[in-house]
Amino acid sequence: MKKYIFGAFALLAFALLSACSAEKENLCRIHGTVEDARLNDKQIFLVPLEDNSAEAVDSVYIRDGKFEIVTDTCHMAQLIMDYHYRDGVQRLLVVTEPGDLNVVIGRVSHASGTMGNDSLEVWKQATENHTREMGTLRQAAREMAKTDTVRARQLMAQSDSVHQAYKRYTRRMAENLKTGALHEFLKGLYPTSYPKRMPDGTIVTVYDE
Repeated sequence: MKKYIFGAFALLAFALLSACSAEKENLCRIHGTVEDARLNDKQIFLVPLEDNSAEAVDSVYIRDGKFEIVTDTCHMAQLIMDYHYRDGVQRLLVVTEPGDLNVVIGRVSHASGTMGNDSLEVWKQATENHTREMGTLRQAAREMAKTDTVRARQLMAQSDSVHQAYKRYTRRMAENLKTGALHEFLKGLYPTSYPKRMPDGTIVTVYDE
């Protein structure tokens, strides 16, 4: 009889351990550090992109330059400091997918540790490069328009070409990811078609290749 009781307890313990292990595997564990000591004892918030209601937002206090947030919901979210302390601190876009995510919050914030967030960092770098190149070309076009309108139009056309290449890059990354929160986020940035209301009130589908 004792053997049967022991066996039952062993099975129960194994089931509980398995459940805990499965639960742990489905958690996103954010391990954060901050670069600025003035942020100690201040709050940092994890705000979902699609739902910033009080019920959906997580927050913790930063202690000794570190913080941890654990969530079981996979979505796109931003890590944002308390609004009193946001100057000079870049908000950080992350994917709260299962796994351990290491983030650094500072003038240039970044994240690493999971496949989605590693891909997101690559895309963010491409976005920064695109924004910088577009800004340089358009500024040059504005200056050139004062003396050489032909050259100014060429620079604007070059700027448009850079933007089209960036859109194709974003769409290709979304397609390669296939599924998940980051896939949906990137896919929604530059859809290949969208409805447009015409002056007469009719709705037509516009294709953007």
